[in-house]
Amino acid sequence: MRTVELLLDEAADLAVREAWWRLADAGLPSQARHRSPTNSPHLTLAACPELTSPIRWELAEVAAALPLPVRVTGVVRFERPTSVLAWALHLDPALAALHGRVWDAVVSDSPPETLNPLHAPARWSPHITLGRSRRAGAFAGPRVFELLPAPPSSVRLTTLRSYDTETGTLEVLEPRP
Repeated sequence: MRTVELLLDEAADLAVREAWWRLADAGLPSQARHRSPTNSPHLTLAACPELTSPIRWELAEVAAALPLPVRVTGVVRFERPTSVLAWALHLDPALAALHGRVWDAVVSDSPPETLNPLHAPARWSPHITLGRSRRAGAFAGPRVFELLPAPPSSVRLTTLRSYDTETGTLEVLEPRP
């Protein structure tokens, strides 16, 4: 699979990494424990089996719309087969439009059964993952919120990239010249 993700500006990246380390230092699940050199704070927009030429063409237009400022709304927890702790992002019209373009691009040239329905516009919850665990309720205690630094009030989404889950390689998706 190939993900389509947005990276954060430097200040936001550092803030997320601080949250990762606070969770890890407290013995809680944290993205800081993910040792891959490709591990960076990011916002996942979609995933598809392959970045075909038609998909790439559309993603180049999306990349041209960056950077995009987005407001952080606070901490959120998800319990979908894994427990996730994250900073939620406000789904304003600009972010919704950008995500919609990415979704339309991957849908246009991917078998429907290969797409994650949680990335569909009606179900997508924009967030930056701080920690993830297969253990249900891993982030249920009130102590978790006390450990975290205050999230930045906003972040800038700066770079469109793709991660290949089979090869472990990253690719920055550039705007067309």
